[in-house]
Amino acid sequence: MTVTYTARVANARFCGFSKLLLAWRGSIYKVLYKEFLAFFALYTAISVTYRFFLQEEQKRSFEKLSIYCNHYASLIPMSFVLGFYVTLIVNRWWSQYRSIPLPDRLMCALSGGLAGGDERGRLLRRTLMRYTSLSGLLILRSVSTAVFKRFPTIDHVVEAGFMTREERKRFEKLQSPYNKYWVPCVWFANLVAVARCEGRIRDDCTLKLILEELNDFRGQCSMLFHYDMVSVPLVYTQVVTLAVYSFFFVCLIGRQFLDPAQGYQGHDLDLYVPIFTLLQFFFYAGWLKVAEELINPFGEDDDDFETNWLIDRNFQVSMLAVDEMCGEVPVLERDRYWNDSNPRPPYTAATLFVLRKPSFQGSTFDMTIPKEEMHFQPLEEIAESRAEEHRGGRNPNLPLINRLLSAGPSPSGLMGGALRRTSAQLQRLTRPASPDPAYSDDDDEDEEGGGIGERLGGSLGSGLGRDTLSTLCSCGGVASSSPSITVATREGLEGGEEEDGEEGQKGAGTREVGMETRASVPLLPPPGGQATLRCLSRRGNVPSALFKTRLSSANANRSTPDFLSFQPIGTRAKVATPVAKPISCNKATGMSLLTVPSLDPVPTVSLDDVTMETRSWATGAGEEPRSRSVSVGSSHVGASPSKTIG
Repeated sequence: MTVTYTARVANARFCGFSKLLLAWRGSIYKVLYKEFLAFFALYTAISVTYRFFLQEEQKRSFEKLSIYCNHYASLIPMSFVLGFYVTLIVNRWWSQYRSIPLPDRLMCALSGGLAGGDERGRLLRRTLMRYTSLSGLLILRSVSTAVFKRFPTIDHVVEAGFMTREERKRFEKLQSPYNKYWVPCVWFANLVAVARCEGRIRDDCTLKLILEELNDFRGQCSMLFHYDMVSVPLVYTQVVTLAVYSFFFVCLIGRQFLDPAQGYQGHDLDLYVPIFTLLQFFFYAGWLKVAEELINPFGEDDDDFETNWLIDRNFQVSMLAVDEMCGEVPVLERDRYWNDSNPRPPYTAATLFVLRKPSFQGSTFDMTIPKEEMHFQPLEEIAESRAEEHRGGRNPNLPLINRLLSAGPSPSGLMGGALRRTSAQLQRLTRPASPDPAYSDDDDEDEEGGGIGERLGGSLGSGLGRDTLSTLCSCGGVASSSPSITVATREGLEGGEEEDGEEGQKGAGTREVGMETRASVPLLPPPGGQATLRCLSRRGNVPSALFKTRLSSANANRSTPDFLSFQPIGTRAKVATPVAKPISCNKATGMSLLTVPSLDPVPTVSLDDVTMETRSWATGAGEEPRSRSVSVGSSHVGASPSKTIG
């Protein structure tokens, strides 16, 4: 019978399991004591032989063998192999218990579905349940040694009342080499069909319910039979058994206490009883014994299933349910809480503390939400916001992320504007010159979203405006991003100096009020073998605004080869040599620019309202030097900046 100790461990207490250590029936001591005594006897025999019967030379050889065995015994994966094996066995053990056929659901369906208080109806119900019990008995007799010992032959089954002699003849008449535990289930189905034809089963739905419960019962019988036929793979059991036995066989020699006088490492103490080796044997061998008991729970061990008790219980309960209790209904009476809308059963003094505990309402019952987040939002606004997000390609989770990030100061927020402006400047610098005459730099200004003063501010961290940033090529030339001409204007006000970042009127090329205009247009010759690169820098120590002149797309004299074509240089001495000039610091903004190399300009020709600069460079051999002049802007307010390149 299964050892039950559930009531003894109902409550956790100090050393609660310690009371179970003294139990003998079903204990590890009862299962393992024989193997434990055998191991200890062998260990003692080897120890006595080593100490009293071996000669000195033989002792030295035995000591070397003992050290060798102790060193390599740890290579056997005891915990790994035993852990997986016992886990598999325990899961299989519980699945087998759940596969034991129980007639409870079927007897309830018969008691309520097969009507008839006469002898015929009673006979049908009892016969059907007897067939059910007979099928369960036949399958348990096939898998359980305890049941087989109780019913060794079919005659014992007939004498026990589970089968009649006529049924036995029909059962033995069937020629089949396989187990015939399913035959009573077929008899059951045929008899239910007869009851339906007689009208004792009300409708087809009830018939269907009874047959479904029968199939479930027969399926459990079949599963139990297959568990008995398909065991745990033998190779797995052999590996585990060999691992345990070989480990402790090696321990018989490797765990011996050697002579301390020899000075072996780890053998400073000499004992006669290996306490920890015995404990290790107790745990590992006991673990193997657990798997040995649970691998087949239909035996006669102390913790095996009580199959005979199950047969008796199922037979008695099923007969009682379909016979004496069939159609039996107690007298209907009003309960004691008939007029009470809140019925509360009483508590004893031992359970009164349960009443004082608050009723559990749910995990979120005590959760609090800020008041400003408890207002409902109109669904129309939410739908419009989502539509805008989808059209704009925004992340729908962006508001939530912004809300989380706004909880505390973020370093990225401090430099966010400067980084965005720097990114826009770098994109402008890396944009190649477009030969398309329809291209207009006004689009870039629209992308920037600001005027001259905003472009002038640029990135404060870098100290370079967008139009003044330049790079030095590997060939020694100056690289600029676009073929634009920068005009620096210096404003002298009577009352002082205006701030550097102040914006002028949109579309105005210059300003009034004491304006002095100076156009610095370094026109570099297109060097051979490299792209044309230009760099213009802001000059002067006073605040200034930078204006980018535009190349008019309507100028018929402008052609793409003038800017991008390569020109051969015949005389190397005629090539203008770039001279590095320092750029002064802007006192108003505190920004200093890098030193930008530029070409020495030839004498500047100043007109009334326009400052002209002319540069010459060498051409091919035998050709006259070529020159280029640029006319920039106008001194009249409101005039659009224009450019003429000759």
